Amino acid sequence: MEYRKLGHTDLSVSAICLGSMTWGQQNTETEGHEQLDYALARGVNFIDTAEMYSIPPRPETQGSTERVIGSWLASRKNRDKVVIATKVSGRGEANWLREDGVGTVLDRKNIHYAIEGSLKRLQTDYVDLYQLHWPDRSLPLWGAGGTTYRRPSRRAEVPIEETLEALNDLVKAGKVRHIGLSNETPWGVARFLRASELGHGPRVVSIQNAYNLINRTFEMGLAEFAERDGVGLLAYSPLAQGYLTGKYQGGARPPGARTTLFERAQRYEKPGVEAAIDAYLSLARELKIELTQLAIAYVTSRPFVTSNIIGATTMAQLKTDLDSVNVKITPEIETRIDEIHQLHSNPAP
Repeated sequence: MEYRKLGHTDLSVSAICLGSMTWGQQNTETEGHEQLDYALARGVNFIDTAEMYSIPPRPETQGSTERVIGSWLASRKNRDKVVIATKVSGRGEANWLREDGVGTVLDRKNIHYAIEGSLKRLQTDYVDLYQLHWPDRSLPLWGAGGTTYRRPSRRAEVPIEETLEALNDLVKAGKVRHIGLSNETPWGVARFLRASELGHGPRVVSIQNAYNLINRTFEMGLAEFAERDGVGLLAYSPLAQGYLTGKYQGGARPPGARTTLFERAQRYEKPGVEAAIDAYLSLARELKIELTQLAIAYVTSRPFVTSNIIGATTMAQLKTDLDSVNVKITPEIETRIDEIHQLHSNPAP
């Protein structure tokens, strides 16, 4: 396993991060513990979660993933062996996330309330990386807006400076070591960096956005921040919610698969997606590599990626995903991937 610095911090994190959003819904606590034990044994020291998980979000399962991690930390007594990342929810209507029954916003009251809940569920005194799950301002999220800019609504927004100052409270109190962003834009990253330079709080050290073979939009406006400002990508959905395994081709719906269960993958059912996946499947067969491992290895190999967040519901899937570290993306393979990308550019942004 390769280890990389988290931004300009002294933390080294594994190039593969274990995502956890299925624990507590698709996976039991025992299964979550089994995944954690196996991943740690394979060199993974980075675990990602969120106050909202498991997914799909439901009042009755909210916080379940953090509780699974917390019980594992308590039983294994290995908090010093892992880097824990969690997230506070951005502005939204999920009124069951807060005790006052009001939707979430990224102000001091909400952020302070959220971290206390996360720390309690995780059974720890601090988190290594605290991320804003999505922005407070109005934006098309999770592929809903494609790549077309739309004028934001004129709803109220918590100023970025105020959000950063609230996060600064947590860093000063020792409850959070570093902060990061998620589902963010180049404008947002730039504004957070500027607010930090003006003394409003700590610098962000990472950004967690979707990135995979059929969505490389991160490269166009955000990748440069990794090199110039130490804001590396924590890439989520390297398999495009399972579509880059090929299991959904032709409209297939395998029993127990996420799209079969929840029908929440509209981001990956847009025109051009199936043709792009067919092209990558053909390349993988030619190279005699599983598309799953080719897709994950490609993401891990990008110079702007700090860590690649994988997720699995079965141990077989987890083993396959982690075995991707044995796949080398050679210049020749990269050229072939770029040729496909030129013909099938970002069908699922």
